[in-house]
Amino acid sequence: MDAAEKPVLDLAGWNRDAQPQNDFFEFANGGWIKDTEIPADKTRWGSFVTLHEQSRDAVQVIIDGLSAEEGLAEGSEAQKIRDLHRSFMDQAMADQLGLSPIRPILDRVNEIDDKKAFGNVWAMAGRMGISNPIGTYINQDAKDSTRYAVYFTQSGLGLPDRDYYFQDDERSTGLQQAYRAMVAELFRLAGMDTPEQRAKTVYNVETRIAKHHWTRVENRDRIRTYNKKTGKDIQALLPAFDFNAYLEATGVLSQSTFIIRQPSFLEGLNDTIQDIPLEDWKNYFSARVLIDFAPYLSQPFFQAHFNFFNKTLGGQEAPEPRARRAINLVNATLGQMIGRAYVQRHFPPEAKVRMMELVGNLKVAMKESIENLAWMTTSTKVAALKKLEKFNTKIGYPDKWKDYSGLEISSSRLIQNILNAARFEHERETSKLGQPVDHTEWFMTPQTVNAYYNPSMNEIVFPAAILQPPFFNMQADDAVNYGAIGMVIGHEIGHGFDDQGRKSDGDGNLRDWWNEEDAKAYEARTSKLVAQYEKYEPEPGFFVNGQLTLGENIGDLGGITLAHRAYHRSMGEKGEPPLVDELTGDQRFFLSLAQIWRIKQRPETTIRRLKTDTHSPPKFRVNGPVRNYAAFYTAFNVKEGDAMWLLPEDRVEIW
Repeated sequence: MDAAEKPVLDLAGWNRDAQPQNDFFEFANGGWIKDTEIPADKTRWGSFVTLHEQSRDAVQVIIDGLSAEEGLAEGSEAQKIRDLHRSFMDQAMADQLGLSPIRPILDRVNEIDDKKAFGNVWAMAGRMGISNPIGTYINQDAKDSTRYAVYFTQSGLGLPDRDYYFQDDERSTGLQQAYRAMVAELFRLAGMDTPEQRAKTVYNVETRIAKHHWTRVENRDRIRTYNKKTGKDIQALLPAFDFNAYLEATGVLSQSTFIIRQPSFLEGLNDTIQDIPLEDWKNYFSARVLIDFAPYLSQPFFQAHFNFFNKTLGGQEAPEPRARRAINLVNATLGQMIGRAYVQRHFPPEAKVRMMELVGNLKVAMKESIENLAWMTTSTKVAALKKLEKFNTKIGYPDKWKDYSGLEISSSRLIQNILNAARFEHERETSKLGQPVDHTEWFMTPQTVNAYYNPSMNEIVFPAAILQPPFFNMQADDAVNYGAIGMVIGHEIGHGFDDQGRKSDGDGNLRDWWNEEDAKAYEARTSKLVAQYEKYEPEPGFFVNGQLTLGENIGDLGGITLAHRAYHRSMGEKGEPPLVDELTGDQRFFLSLAQIWRIKQRPETTIRRLKTDTHSPPKFRVNGPVRNYAAFYTAFNVKEGDAMWLLPEDRVEIW
């Protein structure tokens, strides 16, 4: 069978009663959505999720093989994978131990007798992976990508976002009550008296913290969230907090400067520290410990956590089997260790070669787009082309694997394993300070179904697991591959030039390389995109936040534009391909694109994501960008009066 004849598009999932001119997503995916039930242990189902499940299946096979082995060398990778998995799978041991594995941490919180101890206590929480009001992490200095810097960011909330604490509609107040009930249940299970009153106290503390949190839209602004300060500067913002003790206990006291993402949050936090009684703070930290460790304790703790975070917030009807949750823990803790085995079994070398060809064509398409832009002047074009030329591409897996030799894993001490892993990762991160930037580092594992653009390294990264159907198919014709993985590649390239990515240069440094005229022309286009998306209503009364999702929407529009141009470029002198399933090449391109967003999710999940996710819901990752792209109109004969129609002057064209 010829490659172009292989059944690489799932035409059975169409809705034959829908018209592509009125709702392209429904036309391409409506039949599948109607016939598909979301599994009880999932909040969404579709292309990304099924591929994620395939990845977990592959990891399961690797782990199951190791789990049956005895006599593995102590400290070996195989021993660590096997024993971490065994420690999680021992439900009987978790039930027998109950609260005891985290009792020492709770005792440490209970022993706090002065707010002056907060510096050490909060740092201790950070080293253990326990959330607290100040989040600390290491990353490249956004304005000097040759060095690592310490970043501080707002944190410390139990609900998904600050706005959850202040909305007073019926649904929001119901979630607030359910959250307090969950916290009270955890206190009750921990044997603490007056659990309801303690939960109310915790909620009040979090509300005070949330009051000073920046919004998610504000946190997207890479300029506003870059504030370099000395330790003395920060101490002046937080006089009620022993910041030097915090720095010393965190292991970063040697640094002369730090980057604060939200300075006003620290000022507000200072007042919160002063105003809230010590006993209330102790209840707050006890709750943080209980919430963060509940999924790994006995069944009643796990169930209380699941009932709120998964069922109430996400609509998930039943927990995943423990074996699947074990895979999640191994992936999160020993991701590159298991990734090496995954790549050996599931990533053929020819896939990397084919991907490099696709990426090369997408980069050429971007180069030609920049060169031919009517709205961008020469000086900005030169800088943009220089940035594109410096793009680095990583495909499949790292050239240098993470070293886990310092991490101790036991087969019988699950919580200690989790604490060891958190401490190991903390020390690995802080050890970067003062060292050359490691450009070989990956921030996703090979078995992750995703991709990313990293502005500080000016790189696009595609893990092995996403390079499978329906995203990438070695047997598919170009129309299908460019519509799927080509769109993903173009999307990530587009992030280098979205409303935030455009603020960094080719060396990964945050600086303004745009002239004022071009910046205004760019923002005029993106403001139209914001207005378009804010009209989309995925659930009754809940709309897409056009500002929050702007970067991803720009990426989607750029992804389609670049992928389609690269597809036509790949034809060379061959001309239009023959019809397949009575579809033209362009029609197959757009249908392939729609198929990768074939996702069905529960209403609760959609609503939560609308408030917290920078991505638009799946339907609008298809309909949103194609409405702005002229070739789609031609491919499906979209005319004025059709629901997918936008007046030419209302369409947004950036690249």
